Amino acid sequence: MTTTRKILIAVLAFYLLGLVAIIAIFGWSRQDNNEFQPQNEFKLHAWIDLPGPFDITRAVLYLVIAGALTIFTMVYIARRMEARPNRVQTAVETLFTLMRDNITRGNMDSATARKWFPFVGTLFLFIWYSNLIGYIPLPTNTEHKIDIFGIQFPSFSLYAATANLAIPLALALVVWLSYNIEGVRAHGFVGYLKSLIPKGVKGPLLLLIFPLEIFSNFMRLISLSVRLFANILAGHLIILFMAGALAVLLGIAALGWLTIPAGVALFLFEVGLVATLQAFIFATLTAIYLGGAVSQEGH
Repeated sequence: MTTTRKILIAVLAFYLLGLVAIIAIFGWSRQDNNEFQPQNEFKLHAWIDLPGPFDITRAVLYLVIAGALTIFTMVYIARRMEARPNRVQTAVETLFTLMRDNITRGNMDSATARKWFPFVGTLFLFIWYSNLIGYIPLPTNTEHKIDIFGIQFPSFSLYAATANLAIPLALALVVWLSYNIEGVRAHGFVGYLKSLIPKGVKGPLLLLIFPLEIFSNFMRLISLSVRLFANILAGHLIILFMAGALAVLLGIAALGWLTIPAGVALFLFEVGLVATLQAFIFATLTAIYLGGAVSQEGH
């Protein structure tokens, strides 16, 4: 029997025995819950009302933190570079190499990579920080407040700006405009439209392929934004349910003893892999689209 199978059997046995023990000790009684609504954890309540769609919400706070961390990372380290780097500098240089060589240079020619590396690198860091701070409990839940010495404070919650579709969509729109404008600058408007058509397509097939390529180009807005939004939102929802929401919704408090370990494991998985992976994918696709837009070979 393989080690993986042994671990799976052990986990399954833990949950089965735990469920039996909970039923034996507490019974299967449940209480209906009509107050707790998990979807409210992602609602944005205006902290400062401004004209139009410019209200200050906790999403704005998370974006400001992510932006500040992005600037701080490179500016602070760049001013303190040493010939014999310490651990922090070594970590930043490793991250820099990943962004420069794997993401940017791996998908563009040298001239385009030199020009667009600051944009792609900044995009990666900003999304990465936005994802990571989304897993840090912060006192930003103004709907459910806690009383401390008679003063009402916002309760702690997990929230990620990238779990709000508007943020990934805005980033995707910036990327979409950037690579299309760069493609037009490199080939001219007509030449860029021609470059969208795969080589070898001629005659009547052009009438079918060209509209599909235009449609595919617009669909990149959705592929970029929804992938990031859906993965971060789904991760937060699963953590929320496993960390206690499922027990609350079912009205079986003792169920939390079983779901919390799974919630912790999912939390570590999301922080350790998903947050970085989604930033890497978004930045890599950006580099691919920019490299393809200026490529002489077309798409």
